[in-house]
Amino acid sequence: MTGNRRRKRSGGRAGAADRRGTAAIEQMPWAPPINLDRPTEPLDEDGIAAIHDGAMRILEEIGIQILNAEAVEIFRASGGCAIDGDKVRMGRDFVMEQIAKAPPEWSVTPRNPARQITMGGRHMNFGNVSSPPSYWDMGLGRKVTGNREMCANLLKLSQYFNCIHFVGGYPVEPQDVHASVRHLDVLFDKMTLTDKVAHAYCLGAERVEDVMEMVRIAGGHSDAEFDSGPKMYTNINSTSPLKHDHPMLDGWMRLARRNQGLVVTPFTLAGAMAPVTMAGAVAQSIAEALIAVVLAQLIRPGAACAIGTFTSNVDMKSGAPAFGTPEYMRATQMTGQMARFYGLPMRASGVCAANVPDGQAMWETSNSLWSAVQAGAHMVYHAAGWLEGGLIASPEKFIMDCEILQQIQRYMDPMLTATGPDEIAIDAVREVGGQGHFFGIQHTQDRYTTAFYQPFLSDWRNYEAWESAGAVWTAARAHQTFHDIIASFEPPPMDEAIREELVDFVARRKAEGGAPTDF
Repeated sequence: MTGNRRRKRSGGRAGAADRRGTAAIEQMPWAPPINLDRPTEPLDEDGIAAIHDGAMRILEEIGIQILNAEAVEIFRASGGCAIDGDKVRMGRDFVMEQIAKAPPEWSVTPRNPARQITMGGRHMNFGNVSSPPSYWDMGLGRKVTGNREMCANLLKLSQYFNCIHFVGGYPVEPQDVHASVRHLDVLFDKMTLTDKVAHAYCLGAERVEDVMEMVRIAGGHSDAEFDSGPKMYTNINSTSPLKHDHPMLDGWMRLARRNQGLVVTPFTLAGAMAPVTMAGAVAQSIAEALIAVVLAQLIRPGAACAIGTFTSNVDMKSGAPAFGTPEYMRATQMTGQMARFYGLPMRASGVCAANVPDGQAMWETSNSLWSAVQAGAHMVYHAAGWLEGGLIASPEKFIMDCEILQQIQRYMDPMLTATGPDEIAIDAVREVGGQGHFFGIQHTQDRYTTAFYQPFLSDWRNYEAWESAGAVWTAARAHQTFHDIIASFEPPPMDEAIREELVDFVARRKAEGGAPTDF
């Protein structure tokens, strides 16, 4: 396949997409939020300088192990690094010179251009849960191994909800599909069941190249069109403390060469893989992230990069990861300040340590999501569906999280803070005066359908009305909503010739053996 043919796209515009599936619930339209709030900034200028100095000293004095020989040679050829085996050190002036080449804002355009997302500025984008090996729903009532049907259903939820703006990795690992061809089947499902921005795992050259080709085919792009700007993205994690592994850097470099989106997110658990102090953990995380940004800029100056935060703490009694904690929130806010200091977009996450979609799940997730808002994050991974520290995906939790995401979207609506004459409403106050109420006046009647947020899942009835309606708890309502959505789901339109080309590509790559499993 030459990759230079162009296919005609049909359908898939946002207007049509927003109307799909409205039989199950009434939801808010596709409208990635613009963050209207000033960011929460717990660090003063001295604090920012101290964390920056700590990160630079790690890069200058200690160094990062780069377990990819090609990447080591790129650092060596730059003339700005000290190389000792696989350990790379670099001076702060060199670091700042390179990261200054990365754009502060960039966009990713999927096969449906109306689903484009922007990283940077005040833009916020929420994504689905990614990568859990296990699955839980109320119908099963227990934790089970993920399969392709479960993965496809979570992809359908990802497409259905307008408050989900990008589709991360496998929403649950389909372990009934062999690892050598799993990426082909999941990407086929993702390309045909969704029209939103997609992701590639950096788990071996074949997987990365296959995903880029499938995204190119689905978008109807020539090779040159695909390379002209991000059509997809990857996220890599450092191997904390102070390492980057071979397959992730291999994929990172491949996507950099083809001008795709790059997100680096160190997974630093304070007290285990990073210092127990939040400032120390954030400084280490920043150092591990910035060296990957430098590598991308050495390969392609101006490469679209973002740094992520996944800095949390461990339970010092058990060593288990904790999420949605006060420490997690502060680390996220601090990383937001540092991202702005470096002029880079930022990724955060919606996370919890709860095992089922209960109260703990929701307060920890709400803490993490609101800390992303406060931090000025631009991309929020795992915003819907995450349980057990990322080991379980749940459709009920997905739907419950989408209620929070819609409320965040509504919270950012400029209408809520409008202060024109109609909003100050002096005439309405004069009409009611000290008598009566505002329910029946024209000012209220003109606005009552749009004045306040209308939930699709929350139940605002009093106890007696709720009890007489069956006393259904929130997770059970979410379970029913899940089945309603799946029953009414319609995939976004795709040109039949493009679909056939995807089918042919998947069949050919499977016949060739797919990808190695010993990466």
